[in-house]
Amino acid sequence: MTELLTGAPAPASAPPAGSAEPGRRAVRAGRRSRPPLLLVVPACLTAAIALLPMLYLAVRAFEQGAGVVGDVLLRERTLRLLIRSLLLAGAVTTACLVIGVALAWLTVRSDLPWRRGWAVVAALPLAVPTYVAGFAWISLLPRLSGFLGAFVVLTACSYPYVLLPVAAALRRMDPAGEEVARSLGLSPWQAFRRATLPQLRPALAAGGLLVALYALSDFGAVSIMRFDAFTRVIYTSYRSSFDRTPAAVLGLLLVAVTLVLVWLEARSRGRASYSRVGRGGARVGATVRLGRLRLPAVIVPVAVATLSLGVPAAALLYWTSVGVRGGFPALDVGGAALTTLTFAALGALATTVLAVPVGVLAARRSGRLPRLLERASWAGHALPGIVVAFALVFLSVRYAFPLYQRTPVLVLAYAVLFLPLAVGAVHASAAQSPPGLEEVARSTGARPLAVLRRVTLPLAAPGIAAGAVLVFLTCMKELPATLLLQPLGSQTLATRLWTETGVAAYSAAAPYAALLVLLSAVPTYLLGVRTGALDRPPGGRG
Repeated sequence: MTELLTGAPAPASAPPAGSAEPGRRAVRAGRRSRPPLLLVVPACLTAAIALLPMLYLAVRAFEQGAGVVGDVLLRERTLRLLIRSLLLAGAVTTACLVIGVALAWLTVRSDLPWRRGWAVVAALPLAVPTYVAGFAWISLLPRLSGFLGAFVVLTACSYPYVLLPVAAALRRMDPAGEEVARSLGLSPWQAFRRATLPQLRPALAAGGLLVALYALSDFGAVSIMRFDAFTRVIYTSYRSSFDRTPAAVLGLLLVAVTLVLVWLEARSRGRASYSRVGRGGARVGATVRLGRLRLPAVIVPVAVATLSLGVPAAALLYWTSVGVRGGFPALDVGGAALTTLTFAALGALATTVLAVPVGVLAARRSGRLPRLLERASWAGHALPGIVVAFALVFLSVRYAFPLYQRTPVLVLAYAVLFLPLAVGAVHASAAQSPPGLEEVARSTGARPLAVLRRVTLPLAAPGIAAGAVLVFLTCMKELPATLLLQPLGSQTLATRLWTETGVAAYSAAAPYAALLVLLSAVPTYLLGVRTGALDRPPGGRG
């Protein structure tokens, strides 16, 4: 209690003579103690910031009474919007599950030619924002719009969210179940369906949830393809009407749908155990020989790569060459790139500063409060960018008008949206560092702040840096919040691309799109390496 109130270290009692594990007991005692005020206060502030947009959006929606909310929700157009959005999300999720599982199995478990190279290529669509892919497709095939266009673009950009976790799960999976199934006379397909596929259930559920949430919250692709999904209608309602209540109500409805999907994913996992039994060394599954299908099987990754990478690359090269012939706007592109990097750096800095106390507290202290604060920081993960942007627009206009369309509000939006990326990285890194070193520092009389600065933060530095870089890259590609909250007179690569595409100036938009993809490609490759999706396949050189 003295430590909590004053910040001074609690007096350490000497361990009894002959004690075998004083350090371990000290660590357990430290984890049972109350969280220090040094971390609790900033962690509570972070949680409040993360929850603020959702809470204020609810207040704004119900400001004119529950009757107005009910009137908006019961409109026939709202029901059609809900059905259209869910159909798009369901179709995209189903297609991504099929493509992701097929590519993961081919690149991990089969003798597909050049499978390591295809594993690299299959993860690269993560570097292509949906609005860039939408620009590429609509510029080459203007008639490809509506549901079909949005479905093609979202599927081509989203399937790696299934591929990466499924490929990682296949590498870690114990092949004993599949071997037993084969020994019982089942065919390779039957063994995969009855033994392997059930073990992939957690990875499939997680990947499918990410795709569904991504499809529901996407703004760029559905807008460029002129498909009336939630995000496009919310944006149109906000821009075309003085009454912003319908936009707030639709935003809340989108949040409710998102939370239902998260709940369904948690229910789908059930209580089944998918872990290995025993401490034996992990074995890799035998490589499946495709035989006569070995070369024809290459059609699958070739077709996927053509749709997800080939079409955007061809469109960018063509329209960039057209634009260069008409005069390359080097100053405009350079200025937009500098603005993009500046906003992204500020967003990454603010997000990391907010994430550090939450991540360290959750890693170092057990109990209800740290767990609650960590979960609250993930609230932004369930909010589409367009919803967070609207909530902050309402807040800044009413309570902080001098900050409206100024850099601090945009940076705050980035922090709310991408806080989970930084918190997860900090938590993982801090949890892997030995807490005994902090206890040793405390035993020498160092104050909590000194221990945090000299021991805890240096130990967690790799995770903090990784989280900051990930947030930086995500901020760089963000469109809807930037579109609504960017300071007057400033333009990022994403917003300039959006502006030029809106008037069908494809040659003018291409340089911004190309530079944005180039800035994202290398980190995306490193992400694939870090997650293990691009590791050398087992059972050969690949």
